[in-house]
Amino acid sequence: MTAPTTDPTGAAGARDARLHRDAPPPGLAEPVRPTQVGIVHLGIGAFHRAHQAVVTEDAALATGDSRWGILGVTQRSASVRDQLRPQGGAYTVLTVGPDGASPRLVGSVTDVAWPAEETPRVLDALAAPTTHVVTLTVTEKGYARGADGRLDLDAVRSDLDALAAEEREGTSPAEGVPATSAVGLLVRGLAARRRAGAAPLTVLSCDNLADNGRVLAALVTEAVDEALPGAEGDALRTWLATSVTFPSSMVDRIVPATTPAQRDEVESLLGARDEGLVVAEPFLQWVVEDRFAGPRPAWERGGATFTDDVAPYERAKLRLLNGAHSYLAYAGSLAGYATLAEAVADPALAAGARALQADAIATLDAPDGVDLAAYAEQLLERFANPATGHTTRQVAMDGTQKIPVRWGGVLADRLAAGVVPAGVVGALAAWAAYVVAETRAGRTVDDPRADELRALVTGAGDAAAAVAALVRLPGLLPGLPGGDGDLDRVVDDVVGAVSQEVSAP
Repeated sequence: MTAPTTDPTGAAGARDARLHRDAPPPGLAEPVRPTQVGIVHLGIGAFHRAHQAVVTEDAALATGDSRWGILGVTQRSASVRDQLRPQGGAYTVLTVGPDGASPRLVGSVTDVAWPAEETPRVLDALAAPTTHVVTLTVTEKGYARGADGRLDLDAVRSDLDALAAEEREGTSPAEGVPATSAVGLLVRGLAARRRAGAAPLTVLSCDNLADNGRVLAALVTEAVDEALPGAEGDALRTWLATSVTFPSSMVDRIVPATTPAQRDEVESLLGARDEGLVVAEPFLQWVVEDRFAGPRPAWERGGATFTDDVAPYERAKLRLLNGAHSYLAYAGSLAGYATLAEAVADPALAAGARALQADAIATLDAPDGVDLAAYAEQLLERFANPATGHTTRQVAMDGTQKIPVRWGGVLADRLAAGVVPAGVVGALAAWAAYVVAETRAGRTVDDPRADELRALVTGAGDAAAAVAALVRLPGLLPGLPGGDGDLDRVVDDVVGAVSQEVSAP
């Protein structure tokens, strides 16, 4: 598949002001030049371009293997396509840390397609014999799951109808029906690959979902069963079972939104405008379950870790990184800090984060070669990087969805061991105090259950009653081993801890 390109020179032969892979700025190493598309990536936002695409680039540089070019697929709009296509797919990653910023060019992305206008092209790429891996970063919402975790059939209906028609006709229509969902597009591509008789394929989720490979495999199965019930779908189901694998992975890198000032800064450094610029912290981690259906890039040469079991890494990240991140957001906002970097610089808040992490470490099995205490301390150092730009209010959103998995599991495990974890109690106190303070200030908490939270606070007689009602919110702390007795103990401790944060009316 030949990617469209743009001439990097103007009519008079002078270099255009736009970055292009065929005219790399002087002083920077040339990016890789893939000879074909070997990977189709669904959801090519800033995170993928600063993470998996960088590892793919580094693997190609280390091995000289040029087969693993990436066709990116943008899900929501044509913006990334319009940023990268005029640049021949190349872009800059600006790594920002305490010691300054450094740019590098990345060329592993060959082009970007937008399904609203280019679904047939994407289906062809998914079915191509040179494509061996599909990766995804479509965010949790992109998996079109309902509240019960199953596929939201209404959200993918048009793709399922198109899949049924394509299977009946034995081909993808020339014009195609534009894909409207990531899961629907993937399933249609898998069906097209089976019809084309192409080689086995690996589908690798890189989203922040626990056991993301299993989750994605289940959604694909549901889609096929709905679109092609009974014998109608047997051929596709058999092929999926024998020719497609869905390994899990865990990803970690802070990738803040790129600002106009950073684009201007890089333009002054490079002498060329990069509309596809992405910004990232120095740290990068990618842990991949080693379960591939066919060839794959040598990602381990680019820094990835391969393992038989991703779960210990997932749990460590969830409980140590995400757990502390949420705590610092609530406690930092209460203390008047605008960013996580400011919050973690406060010794009292850093001590609270360490207490929460200590509770979490007591519940974790360390992955091979990982020092959990050192990892926890490294996380706080990363949070202190002011260039990441994470605001406390931004991270504080959706608490009722995050707390059950970030703090709830730690709480349940420590209670089962006979310990009331002070760090988790302190975190719950910060969240409850934050909700009370926001509600009393007349602000709506950014949370799917915002109406319930507001009703609990306004209906309570005083601050202590409001805090108790919040901690008792159904679903917030599931699976406590002692049931209501444990919950009562936790509520009492949280009310005591929060009493100095929120004064009674």
